[in-house]
Amino acid sequence: MLNFHLWTIWSSLCITFSLSYKWKNAEIVGGGFVPGIVFSEAEKDLVYARTDIGGLYRLNKSTKRWENLSEWVGVDNWGYAGIDTMCADPVDANRVYAAVGMYTNDWDPNNGAIISSTDRGDNWSISELPFKVGGNDPGRGMGERIAVDPNNNKILFFGARAVKSFTNVGKYAADNQYFTEAIGISFVTFDRYSGKKGSPTPNIYVGVADNSTSTVYVSKDAGVSWTAIPDQPAHYFPHKGKITEDGMLYVTYTDGCGPYDGQAGAIYRYNTKTGEWKDISPHQEPYFGYGGLAIDAQNQKTLVVATLNSWWPDAILFRSTDGGDTWSHIWEWDGYPQRKLKYEIDPSISPWIEDDMKQIPEPTTKLGWMIESLEIDPFNSDRIMWGTGATIWGSEDLTNWDSGKKFHISVMASGIEETSVQDLVSPATGDAHLLSVMGDIGGFRHTDLDKCPEINFRSPTFTTGYSIDYAENVPNFWVRVGTEPYIAISWGNGESWYSGQAPGGVTEGGIVAVGADGDVVWAPKPYDLGVFYGKESFKSSKGIPGGARICSDRVNGKIFYGYLGDTFYRSTDTGVTFSKVYTGLPEIEPGYAKNIKAVAGHEGDVWLAGNKGGLYHTEDGGETFTSIDGVEIANTIGFGKAAEGSDYPALYITGKIGNVNGIFRSDDKGKNWVRINDDDHQYGTINFCITGDPRIYGRVYVCTNGYGIVYGDIDGDSGTPVSGSGNGGSKGKDNKGKEDKDNKQNSNTSCWSEALGYPCCQGEVELVESNEDGDWGLENNEWCGIPKQSSSNESNNDGSCWSEALGYPCCQGEVEYVESNENGDWGLENNEWCGLPKTSNNRNKDNNNNEDSTACWSEAYGFPCCQGEIGYIESDEYGDWSVENNKWCGVPKARTLKSNAVKSCIGADGYPCCSQECTSYFRDESGDWSVENGDWCLIDTSIC
Repeated sequence: MLNFHLWTIWSSLCITFSLSYKWKNAEIVGGGFVPGIVFSEAEKDLVYARTDIGGLYRLNKSTKRWENLSEWVGVDNWGYAGIDTMCADPVDANRVYAAVGMYTNDWDPNNGAIISSTDRGDNWSISELPFKVGGNDPGRGMGERIAVDPNNNKILFFGARAVKSFTNVGKYAADNQYFTEAIGISFVTFDRYSGKKGSPTPNIYVGVADNSTSTVYVSKDAGVSWTAIPDQPAHYFPHKGKITEDGMLYVTYTDGCGPYDGQAGAIYRYNTKTGEWKDISPHQEPYFGYGGLAIDAQNQKTLVVATLNSWWPDAILFRSTDGGDTWSHIWEWDGYPQRKLKYEIDPSISPWIEDDMKQIPEPTTKLGWMIESLEIDPFNSDRIMWGTGATIWGSEDLTNWDSGKKFHISVMASGIEETSVQDLVSPATGDAHLLSVMGDIGGFRHTDLDKCPEINFRSPTFTTGYSIDYAENVPNFWVRVGTEPYIAISWGNGESWYSGQAPGGVTEGGIVAVGADGDVVWAPKPYDLGVFYGKESFKSSKGIPGGARICSDRVNGKIFYGYLGDTFYRSTDTGVTFSKVYTGLPEIEPGYAKNIKAVAGHEGDVWLAGNKGGLYHTEDGGETFTSIDGVEIANTIGFGKAAEGSDYPALYITGKIGNVNGIFRSDDKGKNWVRINDDDHQYGTINFCITGDPRIYGRVYVCTNGYGIVYGDIDGDSGTPVSGSGNGGSKGKDNKGKEDKDNKQNSNTSCWSEALGYPCCQGEVELVESNEDGDWGLENNEWCGIPKQSSSNESNNDGSCWSEALGYPCCQGEVEYVESNENGDWGLENNEWCGLPKTSNNRNKDNNNNEDSTACWSEAYGFPCCQGEIGYIESDEYGDWSVENNKWCGVPKARTLKSNAVKSCIGADGYPCCSQECTSYFRDESGDWSVENGDWCLIDTSIC
């Protein structure tokens, strides 16, 4: 028996299914800073990468694509997408650890955590920390700050604002009170050669972000006590520290904490046996610092070091094969401005990274910047990777460098999508399904979502794009704005652009809206300048404050809308003047998030996402608004192709419904909602923008802050029911989820699915999925049961499983008779209804019925009997009911009913009082209602 317990949560809200969606990225390849790369020492070809805002990745050795291991990070723990440091267990290849948390200031409300995995990152355990972690803070490229003892892999050290010691894999231990600097520990390095297998490694080295006195400390008693190493260099911050078998500790230094700074620095080699420090820097007067440090495990005198930062003309990598006594540069001057290169570089899988506007000596394709992560494969001396501010570069013939032949560098970031997306538009026509603007790399025009575009938006180039829009009736006309004080205009469907004029005083873009016929309204920064209208040049709009979120009507080219504070504004003269038309909406502040959008093809139809204030809708240009019941939080709103049989677009929001955060779709103007993502696909912060595809039903594009452009398509799998409602306003007690099997009609080809509340399919419908009840399809955008076929009706009388035609199995064991109807005799097996075969001797049929004074009669309806001394709450045709452990239970018929036993904690209408919840979601004559433990409760006014 399929038990759909459909409980009403709000009178007009129905979350019917959590649909199965396929989630992917629109291919960009890279796009953000990769501060750490870690090769496993325990297994060949097992490689991880960490990002500052986009989570943790593992390289798929078969496809050579990176796979994100942090898509489970959601709204409530969004900071976990910032990976401050990570390590792979050098003994157990299945274990991996990371310290997560985005900021150490109050931007991130949560403390950090150590996450650990025993299956290479497929699943994680979380150990919360009592302090914050700065995965996107200065110094995030230092490291690694976390390390597993290679001699005893039950010991893990993590260096944050103080060294933290962990034993027994992940258990928090007391603070070690030696270091309290602002950035704290920069690296933790075990000298494995000082110990033996099975025992804690005695000698451990840590770098400290201190440029005034001592920067490197050593413990010779496995971390119990620490001392500064004598005679060490000062004035610089240590970024990386690695030790070799011959007792040499190599340290890279920079005059800043990174990743953007670095105007001086050094490389030192410390002989742990003699105590001697030696400056082995390739340049004695550099204009840069040193960041990434790689040691070849096959030949530990071979080193590669990277600059931090040599912005011009390019980064420099240095290679030594004698422990740093001598160095070879990856490029050298060959008579200024010419340079002699020891490599060839191929950006083809990420062609936008090539900048053809550069002039020599700057190359069109740079080796990178912010190079803090630099690693040689411990199993393969030819393989190297390094992370930059935009991608991962690498080579698989590195040793060509030593022989005088050129080695080959290519992008190795396939699968990494780390952009911070600010706005998305999916036009109804044209060869491009998606245009976007984003942080750091401007934006893109995608004609193929599975292929990286050839070029990002240029001429003009905005480092970060904030807003983009087009004219609904003139679809080749586009406008975008970003970090520059002017507007970008395209009459070529976003393929080519030119700069428009800007009003005086504008510093950067803000939000732009394009009218249906091509007029433009622009709300730039600073906000006190106000809002402007025009095309090629702009004048001040009247009647609307600066910083308002703005959009255009998608039908009437003269109408624009604005939203700021609690007020809705409208212009009917292309933005020349605005009027207040509605107040009392949820308050919002100036910003870039897309909280207001108008519906294509429907004049005056506008939706407002009021964040924690919910979702609002007007169909008369703002004269009146309707609050959409049940939407607790609406961060952003978008539209896509209508469902079959509907003339209204599908709605998409990110927010919270039914106390669940997620991405939701509605096909009926917000009456019913479907969660279309799941807990494994949450993507951190997704509150900025969302849009459906007007040409593909079900497709949705989502802006993320660090996971790139995420898009989803319907997978065809039904998912699982989560909750539901009727429209009568009841809170779900009336049928208690009991199935009305008595109304089922017996026929081998009958509509078995009607017994479960679904019609049978009428036409030729494709099989979508099967379960224990039967085969399911989709018809008119609704689930339907595919009729079961049988050769004759006689099977119902010959002892065969007659109940299968009704969607129920036949009883298999010796099952007691419970009741009969016109179809036959029924029993209970495995807490589900089953049909008793007609030729069987039905056990206790004559003596067992619902009037039995001791039987747990309510089990027949899927509910337990009450176990304790509990008063009844109500009666119906089935018997007496009460509530125990927050669930309905049947009061045994032999029990004396205590009519006065209904305590105050029962609440009203069969629901308990809330034990601690005070948030009101609903009010009726009984009082204020909230939700606790997944069910309604009456708010206790004595505690709230």
